[in-house]
Amino acid sequence: MDRLNILVVEDGETQREMLKEFLAAEGHAVVGAEDGDAAIRQVRDGHFDLLLLDYKMPGMNGIDVLREIKKLNPQISVVMMTAYGTIETAVDAMKLGAVDYITKPIDLDELLILIGRIAERQTLIRENEILRRKLWKKELSTGQIIYKDPGMESIVNMAGRVASSRATVLIQGESGTGKEVVARLIHATSPRSGRPMIVVNCGAIPETLLESELFGHEKGAFTGATARRIGRFEEADGGTLFLDEIGELSPPVQVKLLRFLQEREFQRLGGNQTIRADVRIISATNRNLEERVQEGAFREDLFYRLNVVSMTIPPLRDRRGDIPLLIEYFTQKFSAENEKEITGLSNEAMDTLLKYDYPGNVRELENIIERAVVIARDRVISVRDLPFEDTSSDRFTEHKEGGALKDEIESLERTRIEEALEETGNNQTRAAELLGITERTLRYKLKKYELK
Repeated sequence: MDRLNILVVEDGETQREMLKEFLAAEGHAVVGAEDGDAAIRQVRDGHFDLLLLDYKMPGMNGIDVLREIKKLNPQISVVMMTAYGTIETAVDAMKLGAVDYITKPIDLDELLILIGRIAERQTLIRENEILRRKLWKKELSTGQIIYKDPGMESIVNMAGRVASSRATVLIQGESGTGKEVVARLIHATSPRSGRPMIVVNCGAIPETLLESELFGHEKGAFTGATARRIGRFEEADGGTLFLDEIGELSPPVQVKLLRFLQEREFQRLGGNQTIRADVRIISATNRNLEERVQEGAFREDLFYRLNVVSMTIPPLRDRRGDIPLLIEYFTQKFSAENEKEITGLSNEAMDTLLKYDYPGNVRELENIIERAVVIARDRVISVRDLPFEDTSSDRFTEHKEGGALKDEIESLERTRIEEALEETGNNQTRAAELLGITERTLRYKLKKYELK
């Protein structure tokens, strides 16, 4: 029999110690808890495969404890123990996720047989998880995330490890690196995959409307609120809420988000009804939130709540080995979409793309390849199909010279913004999309570089 981590929840000390000693002698790791509150603390802080849960205890009964345990970890196997066994109690326990039911006085031989079945079930779950991860990695190679760089490998592995938890995740990285794609991976491989993942770009919604967007509002909450509106938190109940550009939240919205993370409840704008929602929060930012905290623009307590698991996606210029893979994928993708037979890139075009620094990261590379596919006259993309006229500029790594890195980056950023505005006829919305940033960020950059 596999060694299991078992929690015995029994208010009777004699019975609890007897079960602990018996199961430990069988090779299992056993911990005891004297009541429901202690059991919930143990599950929150540790890892258990099996709970032997007494039904009748002072304070919370076994059904109440089972309900809370399953919220914390749906994978734990729970066996209800009681001397007050009834069909109704057994049915209630099974509905809430208990795997079985055993009556007192406990037959130890029967208990061992039951634990043996549970151990087999745990083994099957692990084997299925291994298979699922193999299939998942196969799916990744077909286009969801394209990578071979060790830095991205660690990101993908981390996404797999945190997917089954309900911990908040903060994904950091420059614009266009693929933060939303990683968030979707976490959701798709989590127990919440059958429920929606709702995406909110906090930087694209005016501050005056963001609170209503997230939490909803009641009729008459403000001018124009002619009917009740359900917010994104309610829409994401049971699933995942991805908050992109989290650093753009205004102080009032930060307060409401912090309350939700602490209490798992909120109120609609203009309402007094407290609403509970089971939502997993994944947030992302291209800004340094720790600096925002030091500046007083972002709450420190909210930062720590969001930053339970932190992931930083490397920029494309730091994982150049992925560039050929991404080029091949985007070429195939846009060739199919545009019904063109593009077989690849010329050596000169490939060399040019490998040397470029991609301030807009993967999103910029995607836009470059889409443009090249659309305008290419031949079956092979040539360097004239690329949006580069001067390959001697400091956008290309081979020709970079000394100087302050910050100055080089700002010079490159200014140039890319000017090019995007020229290409879009000074349309700021389209320019922001082309650059892979929000309109708010673009307006900030225009002011910073004194561009019109």
